[in-house]
Amino acid sequence: MVEHPTLLSPMLDTCFMRSSNTHETFRLSLPTPAGDLRAEISVPTGFIPISDIVPLMRSLGEQALQLEEANTQRAGHTVSCRKGCAACCRMLVPVSPPEAFRLKNQVEQLPGPERDRLLERLSTTKHALNEAGLLGRLMQLSETRTQLTDEDVEPMNQAYYAQRLPCPFLEDEACSIYDFRPAACRELLVTSPAELCLDMARNPVQPLSVPFRVATILSLTWAKLTGGPARLIPLPVALDWADRHADENRPHETGKTLLEMGVEKILEFLRQRS
Repeated sequence: MVEHPTLLSPMLDTCFMRSSNTHETFRLSLPTPAGDLRAEISVPTGFIPISDIVPLMRSLGEQALQLEEANTQRAGHTVSCRKGCAACCRMLVPVSPPEAFRLKNQVEQLPGPERDRLLERLSTTKHALNEAGLLGRLMQLSETRTQLTDEDVEPMNQAYYAQRLPCPFLEDEACSIYDFRPAACRELLVTSPAELCLDMARNPVQPLSVPFRVATILSLTWAKLTGGPARLIPLPVALDWADRHADENRPHETGKTLLEMGVEKILEFLRQRS
C-alpha cells in the first residue's frame, strides 16, 4: 500500500531546506512500493521551461528503480542487462514533450562530426520507416490531439518492432547518447536470460517492475501546463516535433512550481498502483 506523504501539504513547503538568490533546495520523501525514496533537490527560483526539470525527474525515476532492483536482488534475482546488450534498442521508444525539447538541445550541442553522424543515422531510420509505411503514422501519433491509451498505441509498437530497426542513436551496439538517453530506455531492465530479449514479442521476458514511469509523469505535467493531451512522442520523430513546437518550450512556471507539479503526478501514479 502506498500512502500519501504528509510532507506535501502544501507540497514541499514543510521540507524546505535552504535558498540562495538563484536556487531553492528541498528534501523530498516519496513512499514507493519498493521503499521510501529520499532525495535532496535544488531548483531555480525563477521561471524556467519545463525541459529544465527533465534531469531531476529522471534522477528520481532512477533512484526509485534502484530501490526496486535492490528488492529483486534480495529475492535472489539479478538484472541481466549489460553494456553491449542492445536487443531492446529495436523497440519504439516513447519520449515526453519536455524530453523531446531537452534531446533536441543536447543533440545540437554535440561536436559537429558526432552530431552529423547521428543526424545521418536518424535520416536513414526515417527513410526505412517511410518505406515501411510507418513514418506518417508516427508523425500523426506525435501530433494527435486525442488522448490515447496504451491499447491505442500497441498496434504501432508491434508494427515498429517487427521492422527490427536499430535505434538511430545506437552506434556499434552502444548508445551514443547514453548520458541523456530517454527515461524509457533507463527503465527497461530484465531479470530473465539476456538471450530471450532477441525476440521480446514471443519470449517470456521478465522486466523489472517500474515504480513510476518518468516519461508519463513529464507528459502529464506538460498536459497540465498546456491544456493538451498527455502525449508521448515516438523517438525517431522527436527532434522534428521539438523543432515544430520550439516556441512552446518557454518559461512557464518557477522551478518550485514545476517540481511540485511533477511530484504531484508521481503521487497520482503511485496511488493508482496501490
